[in-house]
Amino acid sequence: MNIREATLAAIRQIQVIRHTVTENILSNPELAIDKDCEEFISKREKGWACEIEGEIIGLSIIDLRDNNVWALFLHPNQKKKGVGRLLHDLMLDWYFEQTSQKICLGTSPKTRAEIFYKKTNWREVGKYGKNEIKFEMTYQT
Repeated sequence: MNIREATLAAIRQIQVIRHTVTENILSNPELAIDKDCEEFISKREKGWACEIEGEIIGLSIIDLRDNNVWALFLHPNQKKKGVGRLLHDLMLDWYFEQTSQKICLGTSPKTRAEIFYKKTNWREVGKYGKNEIKFEMTYQT
């Protein structure tokens, strides 16, 4: 297993992961097109990919401009292996090295992601969009 910075060359595999998840499914696939992925990886800050034998199995992308997590997803057959936690921790460590501003994310209710964020000390602060829960994380010294 290798975790590396996500590159533009990885967008195709990243999109496969994003569109095969079984929770937090996009209501409209046009909300996460290649151009958006390129924007977040190259201009709005940074992304990471976890791969096994050259195939991406998980990803995280953070938006430093708007202080939010744009993506943290695993291929459905990679759950409960610690990959999500590794990507999560790497992403937050990097983020808080750049800024002490709070960060937020949205996720669907009654999902494994909601449970994961609660276990990793994200604080539920309300609604995000129409049907998501908004979570925040603050800088901790």
